[in-house]
Amino acid sequence: MIIKEIMQEDIVQQNLFQDQYKESEIKFGFVKIKPGERLPLSGTTSHIENEYSFIVRGSLTGESGGKNYRISQGEASFIPAGEPHWCMNDSEETVELVYALLDIK
Repeated sequence: MIIKEIMQEDIVQQNLFQDQYKESEIKFGFVKIKPGERLPLSGTTSHIENEYSFIVRGSLTGESGGKNYRISQGEASFIPAGEPHWCMNDSEETVELVYALLDIK
């Protein structure tokens, strides 16, 4: 493990999303999507949670709720629970994505 002393000028904070509910479950995750990879392999996917995503590196194309999109490094997205969607890395760079899945009971 490498530990780096953080200087004040290195600190960058950006509040992307904030939701508060009395009863909820949240899952955070990290995904790497290789060049040419599509999620899911065919068709669309959906889930019971709201999905909040932030692109750390690269860019993706896809479809969500019947609309085409491109999301790139530094951008955030929101996909409502139950909305059909898919994405594809159509670049030559691996995409790194951080996501949160919020299930509201």
